[in-house]
Amino acid sequence: MMASERPVLIVDDDAALRMTLAEQLTVDSEFTAVEAASIAEADTLLAAPEARFDALLLDVGLPDGDGRDYCVRLRGEGHRMPIIMLTGSSGETDVVRGLDSGANDYISKPFRLAELLARLRAQMRSFESSEDAVFAIGPYMFRPASKQLQDPSRGRRIRLTEKEAAILKFLYRAGSQAIARQVLLNEVWGYNASVTTHTLETHIYRLRQKIEPDPANARLLITEGGGYRLDPEGVPSIAA
Repeated sequence: MMASERPVLIVDDDAALRMTLAEQLTVDSEFTAVEAASIAEADTLLAAPEARFDALLLDVGLPDGDGRDYCVRLRGEGHRMPIIMLTGSSGETDVVRGLDSGANDYISKPFRLAELLARLRAQMRSFESSEDAVFAIGPYMFRPASKQLQDPSRGRRIRLTEKEAAILKFLYRAGSQAIARQVLLNEVWGYNASVTTHTLETHIYRLRQKIEPDPANARLLITEGGGYRLDPEGVPSIAA
């Protein structure tokens, strides 16, 4: 599994289309795909304790409701990830209604898979830099745009440097997979010959001082296999 795999929920009652989309999303290990054939199935998946989806592909015509109404409900429930509506209609009124429901984009069937993937990537990039992007990392809520970790249980905010926020964002994307030091270095600093793994290790050390209850015994940002990974279960919420 590649570090950048992004989980996408496909909600469509067309089994053949779902299968095609899932295959195309996962072919280059860029995304992982989870399928739902109805609103009820999508609700179950989204409500799971471990649920994490970076985007939704949502059909308008579903067997148990209108995808646009469902989109309105999801936004009302606080789901902020990018939602791209899939529809058999390209009429202007339908497009406007889809976007008014809270969808980020609207693509008509039949569509070119390359175009859908390009739009999906664009919406994910836009979301990650928006104020709406909030990711749960252990006991913290991580807001990349403001470079902050919030610790609700203790009522405090932890300010991060740009590099610290970038390190956390990349490790969050990786899920439970350890990322080699050189890979993380290249992703955060780029291919800069003057930057060494010692620079990364220094940043990791400082980050642990901020987020670990016992920095010398790291349980959230752990060293593993010549690199680092996040263990969201490593640091439980601590009562104030």
